[in-house]
Amino acid sequence: MMLAPEWMKNAKFPFGCVLIANRGEVACRIARACKELQLSTVAIYTSSDNNSPLLDLCDQNYLLEGETLQETFLNIEAIIDAAKKTGAQAIHPGFGFLSESAKFAKAVTEAELVWIGPSPESIEIMGDKMSAREKMKSVGVPLVPGHEVYSTKINEIHKELIDASSKLGFPLLLKASAGGGGKGMRVVNRPSELAEAIEAAQREAQTAFGDGRIYVEKLLTDCKHIEIQILADGYGNILHLGERECSLQRRHQKVIEECPSPAIGERLRNLMGAAGIAAAAAVTYMGAGTVEFLLDEDKFYFLEMNTRLQVEHPVTEFVTGIDIVHEQFRIAAGLPLGMSQKQISMKGHSIESRVYAEDPSSGFLPSAGPLLRLTMPQGPGIRIDSGVVEGNIIDTNFDPMIAKIIVHANDRETAIMRMKNALRETVLLGLQTNIEFLHALLCDEDVVNGNTDTNLIERKWPNGWTPPNDSELFALGAMACIISEKRGPAYSSQSNNNVINNDPFLKLNSKFP
Repeated sequence: MMLAPEWMKNAKFPFGCVLIANRGEVACRIARACKELQLSTVAIYTSSDNNSPLLDLCDQNYLLEGETLQETFLNIEAIIDAAKKTGAQAIHPGFGFLSESAKFAKAVTEAELVWIGPSPESIEIMGDKMSAREKMKSVGVPLVPGHEVYSTKINEIHKELIDASSKLGFPLLLKASAGGGGKGMRVVNRPSELAEAIEAAQREAQTAFGDGRIYVEKLLTDCKHIEIQILADGYGNILHLGERECSLQRRHQKVIEECPSPAIGERLRNLMGAAGIAAAAAVTYMGAGTVEFLLDEDKFYFLEMNTRLQVEHPVTEFVTGIDIVHEQFRIAAGLPLGMSQKQISMKGHSIESRVYAEDPSSGFLPSAGPLLRLTMPQGPGIRIDSGVVEGNIIDTNFDPMIAKIIVHANDRETAIMRMKNALRETVLLGLQTNIEFLHALLCDEDVVNGNTDTNLIERKWPNGWTPPNDSELFALGAMACIISEKRGPAYSSQSNNNVINNDPFLKLNSKFP
């Protein structure tokens, strides 16, 4: 249960209407927070979002004209124009899209609107991985051994990286200085691979981010991905809300997250928390942010800082009882943090599963289609963050995440069981999803024991994951659609026991361990 801080009762915001510059589940999450804070909301949407539940949650809806992302959710001028026309006084960017765009943050403030996020300067420094590394060096935050390359000429880059590789040793990881999401990254196992990898990484970085700069790090294998949640106000107060375990990934994208990490004790939590605070202080950070680290046994190294709300923030909210989105609005309103580090405690264990529209058997490639049936789990300790309803169409123009299932329990073992039950109760028909794969992950011995690392999924399922009796499950799903259409009031009567015993929904559930 979230804390209901006293500040909400007497808070005076310098804004009364918020435009949510996003869509889907995060936009719905922000809209609900605004209602709780008695702030009115504006949703921006495109023609493909006509049936989105967000439109019912918000007080005003503004159609963005255009077909492409560049014309709509990445169109800074159009979004600010929407805010002006609807009377919005503040903009919350959510995550993804323009949330980490220093240019957007600056344009919002120059338009005399309130930006619900950190300063453009903080975003710019931390959004550039090379400048972020330089800044972390200056304040003593541990870094993965590496080398920053400031030239954009292939021959000069190649020479520098050859020199660096002799000192760092192989394998190496080439990374784009701008952007994220795994784009512009290449693993190099031997010197003969360098030239081709440099060209590929630079080309991909230029295409994805308009910035071809790359740098190199020593590739640390079998590491954990741990992140620290930060809150910072405009008065020099910075807190950390503990860590999140984010090691379960495919294609550098997180799949399951949990809080706290089973690998972190109190001493290491305090050390990593202090490093996260130092990182935020180095760029005079203000707002909610996440500092990501690689953990190699008991040594940790700075990876990057996400200058926005994080997808997996609900697990921290469950464990700490602190509503992070409420705190974002509080900080943007110029209010100081209403708590001290000593007041923050972690109670119980929380796990989040990301339900993706993707086909695990085809290397987790995105899938598309209509949500013919959508039934999400309910019960104690279960939270669903979603931005879709039954009948919506999932297409490949946007992020493939359909929903997040988040659970909380007194301990990790119970949280795992609660999540497995929640996944069993989830019915999603009409397109391929990763629901069964998520359940299989939580049954894996290494996951159950907390022995995870960022390569676990690719190591165990290098060609993707195929469910047992796949064809039978597909047939049962089709039967479920047909039978559910024919269900009537008499369906649950004693006279229909034979129908109930052959219910494809029940058979689908029985396929899970």
